[in-house]
Amino acid sequence: MNDLPLITIALPCYNAESTIRRALQSAIAQIWTNKEIIIVDDSSEDYSREVVLSCIANIPYARLIKNETNLGPGGTRDLLLNEAQGELIAFFDDDDESLPERLQKQFERITEYESKTKESVIACYASGIRHYPNGYKKELIAIGSEPVIPKGSGMAASILFYGRRDDWFYGAGTPTCCLMARTAVLKQVGGFDKNFRRVEDLDLSIRLALADASFIGCKDILFIQHATAGNDKTSDKNLKAELQLAEKYKDFLKDRGMYFYAKTWPKIRHYHFSKQYGRFFLTLLTLVIAYPVKTITHLFDTGPKRFKHEKKMAS
Repeated sequence: MNDLPLITIALPCYNAESTIRRALQSAIAQIWTNKEIIIVDDSSEDYSREVVLSCIANIPYARLIKNETNLGPGGTRDLLLNEAQGELIAFFDDDDESLPERLQKQFERITEYESKTKESVIACYASGIRHYPNGYKKELIAIGSEPVIPKGSGMAASILFYGRRDDWFYGAGTPTCCLMARTAVLKQVGGFDKNFRRVEDLDLSIRLALADASFIGCKDILFIQHATAGNDKTSDKNLKAELQLAEKYKDFLKDRGMYFYAKTWPKIRHYHFSKQYGRFFLTLLTLVIAYPVKTITHLFDTGPKRFKHEKKMAS
């Protein structure tokens, strides 16, 4: 009998016929022996389903669920969570690959932290490397992989309006593609919001933060992310989702006097990415007038890093 707890590998799939095999093979190759793999195909229009079925034909602990209509990332990940039988759940992405020891390392990090702190609401993130088509590689060091752990409502402030503390290590943020948590914890905070087709990971993280979660991470590089583009990743769609996020947490933001800021900063990002420079500078000026110190600090903290990153992506 296997004494290890069952861990569910949850893998959403959408139009990923060229990458899903690699992602699935990395799931199958995990050294953690007591695992199940659940793949939800979100009504793909290519041959993703056929590729998945060929990969798992002889894998008794893997199964495919087919969405008859496209639910988007929020709905698909929530379905995966509800289907999970594992005591813990780890989310993989259909265009990434996880190293064989990922489940083992994240499980050890969670149980060690639980034992040390007696905390029960924990989200654990893996460090990784993002590969770009031009050969540029960016390290994605996990949040909470330094001694002072981000915890509680301060994380919600960080996500919604960059309300950051100097002593917390935020790393690469809280992407679901490298998350492991106890299944019951994610269900306890309400799972994924089906209304979000982007930033559903941020929404989940905010609700975890408001439930006083600890955001911990593994320093070891445990996954490889392959940068891809798609019509679901446009700046327009991101803006719509970020504004939807600010609206959902309007009361939290208004209590802190940051509702206007949280509704305006995403527009600045969007105008930058869409090269609408006139609107960019006008909107930035509006925010500087309303929140002078906050806006300038935010701009100089993130702007140079963003410029350097975009230059490397384009080189």
